Amino acid sequence: MHKTVQDILNMKKEKKKISVITSYDYTLASLCDKSGIDVLLVGDSAGMVMLGYENTIPVTMNQMCMFTEAVSRARKNSLLVSDLPFMSYQASIEDAINNSGKLIKAGADAVKLEGGSVMVKTISAIVDIGIPVMGHIGLQPQTTILSEGYKVQGKTKDTAMKLIEDAKELQEAGVFSIVLEMVSHEVAGIISETVGIPTIGIGSGVDCDGQVLVVQDLLGMYDKIKPKFAKRYMNLSEDIVKSLEIFQKDVESSVFPATEHWFSMNDEELKKLREQIGS
Repeated sequence: MHKTVQDILNMKKEKKKISVITSYDYTLASLCDKSGIDVLLVGDSAGMVMLGYENTIPVTMNQMCMFTEAVSRARKNSLLVSDLPFMSYQASIEDAINNSGKLIKAGADAVKLEGGSVMVKTISAIVDIGIPVMGHIGLQPQTTILSEGYKVQGKTKDTAMKLIEDAKELQEAGVFSIVLEMVSHEVAGIISETVGIPTIGIGSGVDCDGQVLVVQDLLGMYDKIKPKFAKRYMNLSEDIVKSLEIFQKDVESSVFPATEHWFSMNDEELKKLREQIGS
């Protein structure tokens, strides 16, 4: 049985750190799930990592459903949360509910959306129909980059207070956890102490209740953007390229395939074939 929202809430009560990995495909999600990761997040960052977009804005609901379905087939142990992409929930509460339902049907256990107090009514409506919601404040890639670019949030008293109030309002609206992206570590710590639900940090310091990274960043497979907060545990990009270069040379020199890599007829059948061809 895979983890539930209640399991994640209990981890905060028990002061257990929560591991979250953003994953988008069956193969890597299988490995993440097998490793014991608590939450698999199907992020709209798939648009950049998997589809090559410059940012998350072009990502569609159909794409998010496809990625969610792939990850849902892989997971056996983790909670699965999926992002609502840009403009799938901002225009109306009806849109938000309908699109949340699509992600649940695709295999998600919960949805994630960006925004503080402005999203409270929308979040309450989704939660009221029985769909768990993960909040997301601080840097909000779907909208913040349009006006500010990628900047640390909560560096002044006023912006810090706004984040703290947003977190409180999201909790009251019914979110079961909140992602804090690129929030100053002092403010992230205050929020984590203030709210009774788990905070999941990304570039927001060690005092959050959990941490999230994109699996391709963690494994060193995505070189286009190298955020400061993304710790690399491996550098698979180099290993993959080297392996492909060796494969190319093996093909060119006929080293590959070798006899152990192909299939053969038995001698008697081959003899009959050659006799027939020769006749």
